[in-house]
Amino acid sequence: MTYRVMGVDPGLTRCGLAVVDIEPNRRSTLVAVGVVGTDPGRSLDERLLVISEAVDSWLDLHSPEVLAVERVFSQLNVSTVMGTAQASGVVIVSAARRGIPVALHTPTEVKAAVTGNGQADKTAVTKMVTKILRLETPPRPADAADALALAITHAWRRGAQPGVTPGLVTPAQRIWAEAEARARRR
Repeated sequence: MTYRVMGVDPGLTRCGLAVVDIEPNRRSTLVAVGVVGTDPGRSLDERLLVISEAVDSWLDLHSPEVLAVERVFSQLNVSTVMGTAQASGVVIVSAARRGIPVALHTPTEVKAAVTGNGQADKTAVTKMVTKILRLETPPRPADAADALALAITHAWRRGAQPGVTPGLVTPAQRIWAEAEARARRR
């Protein structure tokens, strides 16, 4: 029995989309990956509509059990944060319309889950995603690899839930759980 997760790396200019099937033994298989881009010269409403339509299409085509979205975090560039937050909202609403649960994961959680290091760079994340999914070539651009990492992170996070092999925890998962526990205490 596989668990299908759609990962979304939200962004107004580039929004990474990925669907992964995860088996109870954590074997992960790529279903689809891509990026929806919007033209910065278009109006905000037009750009959000492009993202919304793409996400709607992916949700309808792939029927994921859950949607994993990167949690918006504070950056120095307020306009970037706003665009990411707006794109995230559109994505979350698309899932809500279909009754698909949404999980939010911080970039640090994703890096820790996939690489074992919450401070890993994009190159390390892409390398591990390529290895985990047994891909011949790394997914490009980084937004696509990040969406895949989000999907994998969410599925692996399920740990001891039904359908997942009990006690199968990798060092990366252990580090991720510790990072998440520290974040909750703050």
